[in-house]
Amino acid sequence: MQALAISPNRRYLAVSETVVEQPALTVYEVSLVPSRRRRTLAAAELPAREFVALAFSPDSRYLVAATGPPEVHLTYWLWEKQRLMAAVRVEALGSSLCQVSFSPQDNAQVCITGNGIFKLFKYSEGTLKTTGLQKGELQNYLCHAWLSAEKVVCGTDTGKLIIFESGEVRWETSVEYKIPPRELEEDTTTKEPGSLTSFSAFHSDISCDLVADDNGSQKDSLPQICAVAAYSKGFACSSRPGVVLVFEKTEEKEVYKETQEIWIPRDFCNSEPEQSGREDIICICFSPSEETMIVSTTKNQLYMFTMPSTEIMKEKSAHFIHLNFPLHSDSITGLDSCIRKPIVATCSLDRSVRIWNYKTNTLELYKQYQEEAYTVSLHPTGLFCLVGFSDKLRLMSLLYEDMHVFKEFTIRGCRECAFSNGGHLFAAVNGNVIHIYSTTTFENTNNLKGHSGKIRAVKWSADDAKLVSCDAHGAVYEWNLLTGKRESECVLRSCNYSSIALSPFAKIIFAVGSDQTLKEISESSILHEVPAFDVVYTAIAVSRSGHMLFIGTSLGTIRTMRYPLPLPTEFNEYQAHAGPVTKMSVTDDDLFLLTASKDGSFLIWKVYDKEGQILKREKEVEYAEEVLIMRSDIEEKGQAMLDLQIRVKELQTENDYQLRLKDINCNEKIKEIKEIFTQEIDCLKTKHEILQAEKEKQELQHQYQLFELMKKQAREVQDLESSNNQKLLMENEKYQELQVKSQRMQEEYEKQLHDLEESKSKALEELTEYYEEKLNEKSVLLEETEETIRQQLHIYEEIKKQIEDDGDQEIQEIKIKYERRLQEEKESNLRLKGETGIMRKRFNSLQKDIEDRNSEIEEMKLEQQKLQGIITSLEKDILALKREIQERDDTIQDKEKRIYDLKKKNQELEKFKFVLDYKIKELKKQIQPRENDIMVMKEQIREMEGELERFHKQNAQLELKITDLQQKLKATDRQVHRERQKEQNMKAVIKRFKTDLHNCVGFLQDSKKLKDRICELYTKYVRQTDMVETVELDTDLQQEYIRQREYLERNFATLKKKVVKENEIHRADYMRIMQENVSLIKEINELRRELKVTRTQVHDLQSTLGLTKKKQVIRDPGFTGLPRHRCIGTGFLVLGG
Repeated sequence: MQALAISPNRRYLAVSETVVEQPALTVYEVSLVPSRRRRTLAAAELPAREFVALAFSPDSRYLVAATGPPEVHLTYWLWEKQRLMAAVRVEALGSSLCQVSFSPQDNAQVCITGNGIFKLFKYSEGTLKTTGLQKGELQNYLCHAWLSAEKVVCGTDTGKLIIFESGEVRWETSVEYKIPPRELEEDTTTKEPGSLTSFSAFHSDISCDLVADDNGSQKDSLPQICAVAAYSKGFACSSRPGVVLVFEKTEEKEVYKETQEIWIPRDFCNSEPEQSGREDIICICFSPSEETMIVSTTKNQLYMFTMPSTEIMKEKSAHFIHLNFPLHSDSITGLDSCIRKPIVATCSLDRSVRIWNYKTNTLELYKQYQEEAYTVSLHPTGLFCLVGFSDKLRLMSLLYEDMHVFKEFTIRGCRECAFSNGGHLFAAVNGNVIHIYSTTTFENTNNLKGHSGKIRAVKWSADDAKLVSCDAHGAVYEWNLLTGKRESECVLRSCNYSSIALSPFAKIIFAVGSDQTLKEISESSILHEVPAFDVVYTAIAVSRSGHMLFIGTSLGTIRTMRYPLPLPTEFNEYQAHAGPVTKMSVTDDDLFLLTASKDGSFLIWKVYDKEGQILKREKEVEYAEEVLIMRSDIEEKGQAMLDLQIRVKELQTENDYQLRLKDINCNEKIKEIKEIFTQEIDCLKTKHEILQAEKEKQELQHQYQLFELMKKQAREVQDLESSNNQKLLMENEKYQELQVKSQRMQEEYEKQLHDLEESKSKALEELTEYYEEKLNEKSVLLEETEETIRQQLHIYEEIKKQIEDDGDQEIQEIKIKYERRLQEEKESNLRLKGETGIMRKRFNSLQKDIEDRNSEIEEMKLEQQKLQGIITSLEKDILALKREIQERDDTIQDKEKRIYDLKKKNQELEKFKFVLDYKIKELKKQIQPRENDIMVMKEQIREMEGELERFHKQNAQLELKITDLQQKLKATDRQVHRERQKEQNMKAVIKRFKTDLHNCVGFLQDSKKLKDRICELYTKYVRQTDMVETVELDTDLQQEYIRQREYLERNFATLKKKVVKENEIHRADYMRIMQENVSLIKEINELRRELKVTRTQVHDLQSTLGLTKKKQVIRDPGFTGLPRHRCIGTGFLVLGG
């Protein structure tokens, strides 16, 4: 495993591995339990063995990976489809590559840094192109982080911070070597080396000691910026071992200023002065809310720091605390568990001994020493432990808050020790000799000699009658503790044994060593060997039932096998550690497997059967809750309690005196305020009486004014009625006169109509005769034109059919697209309904929250209805387009008819004078196409205006969707605020509980009162529903909130992209329409000028041939209509332009 990367949505994990000397990328979906492998990416064509840097894109769809030297290649993947989109070779002066990353706002922009490397790449059209080349001197860039879409901050090995914008340096500063402030360094003198810190499940604060600079010469060395992380106010970087500097943006343009130093606790027990207290920070990250900073160090430690919420709370210098508890920083050399307590002890070359609780997953005791610890063993009661140091073997009591050494044995460099199963004896290894001691008298009862090499492991039988050991020269001995002699032996000089295990009845010995086999030994002979397939077995453990074997390998994997031993290939293998497994142990109940490794990691495994169920014991054993405590500690605490009680009484009397003084002052102030208010009440009463009198006067005055107004209104009504009656009489007379006049006019018009009908009939007879002759002449021409029209109609039908087919295909595609989207919405709707039903059955106490989820489901239904409305509107648009096609066909036919009529009129004009006809034809040929072009352009303008209206409607619909999503985001923010309020309320309850519990401490001497107070605390703070449901509620609620938030974020992101895309399309169409309008206006202006010239020419011709025109008008009346029609049409064009 070479590199890791987590996606921004926290759902996917990318892992770089080397498979058969080829680089491979594996993407896991970590949001599922258990995690599931999604995709495996491999690029066999790349000349590289490993990917050394990975990064996900902001939307988690793309993955960028860089290969290691000597040839650095940058690859760009669409990982969900296992597609390599692009690859490019990066030219580098140095030999190391440090980091790759995506721009936080652009999936196509990538940054890569290393020794002599700083490059920005842009993905475009299947290639990665270099953008923003770096200007200036190349340096060794150790890390970088994006501050914005264009700005990148880089840290160098010479202590420089450089901000690039599009490849150009915008800001640069050098970080000085930092020394811890004196006020923070004073705390280090209060804690001696070897002091102990206690941890619990709810309190993990450590008395932090800060790093001190022991070597003055280091002040002159250059710090290295090896980690940097950005957040909203600026960025944080590690400038030297043990310190993080916080930079924030100032009011000045693009300038960052150092605002805070955060130091790491110091390691006192490091024997090397130049390395004392130094932990290099290799990674910095912020929580999504930016409330917490977490760093990791080269000593396998995780530290956290709570970011100050305001400038007032911010200190110039602060310190980190451990994230949960301190971890081992070096190889773990010893591991053991006990029977009566759920604890496990570990020791390490980092000179520490730790006691863990594998039930609560917490660190209970931790103590640091001056010597390295090689082995550890727990007493079956869990109250004592043996630790083998480089100078002595020490037997220690595990107190409540300490490890107390009460017996030392002069065994130097003890590498193995073990308590017997009964706890009355223990075995300690000194080179090639095993010493047996009594736990009660501490006498050396036996010495087992016979090994020629260093003893690697010892195991007791279940009845403590036998002891089995193995050494580095391939010998496995079985000892009888009653006689002190060997009962059996099995020697294989070619194997260097590292670990052994016994079956429940000590009849079978399992041994592993350097020959890559698992051996089953019984009665001095090897019964069975199982090969390891080119892997060295380093540790082995057997379950208490004897049916399961657990084996650790040099690759850090764990293999599980059934007993009796199966075929060589029948085993399950689990990847656990990054280094060889050094120790293994199975708990007494067979429910947990404990493993430790050379890389300093300690893992707790749950053991399941084939069906995935946790194993159950035949008889449950209750663990002991007792702890040891020193008498001196109890006396000190008792004395401290007495002192505190005396102090409480003194404070109580003082507070009573202060309360009496305050009561006297308050009574005097109350009297003064009472007198002031009584005076104000008297004044207000007098004012009230005066206002009451004024009110009565004004009421009388208003009544008199109202009476006068009523009288005046009655008089005005009478006057209006009399005047209206007179006007009605006058209008009636006028109506009668007009009626007589209309009858006379009707008689006159009837006479005129009769005369006109007679003249009309005569004119119609003359016209019918004239036009019947012409109809006969034009019938032949009509047949020819009908034939041409049939051909053109056939062509138009084919074009129409093709357009309809294209439209139907597009309609089908749109319909399929929206049906698919509707199906997805239905599925998500059904999934949400099922989840809400399960939540309703399991948690009746969260009815209010479930109702909120139901309201969200209703919103989803509304959104589904909106999508259905969009589908119907698109179908209407399709029908409208069909109608538009039909209308265009009708206009084409109308134009053809108009062309035919114009041709007929042109043929009639051929009867006139040849010269005039010729000139008129030329003018008509020049005018007619331009008139048609103008009409076509006007039709295009109308179509463009319609398209603009549709675009405006679409934009309005998208704005409504955006506002809806913003309202949803506000609702989620309110929900988060409620959850934070709940958290604050819970903290207040815990604070009150601590206060009450502290008050109960005062009754430690009085057991009855103490019992009553504890019962009161139980009834006050403990509820059965809380005890049963709290854990499940918290975990399920958090998962539900995370799912809802991710769903809303995905919807918002997709809609935002859609809005941006449609805005771009609308902008392009608008520019195209504007350009077409400009070209049409230019062409219309040219036509106007040409039309003006032609009109002058026509006017000149008409003036020269006026006499001929008059004669022809008298001879042929059809000629007069055509020029008049043309002049009217020409005038319309001019006005329309």
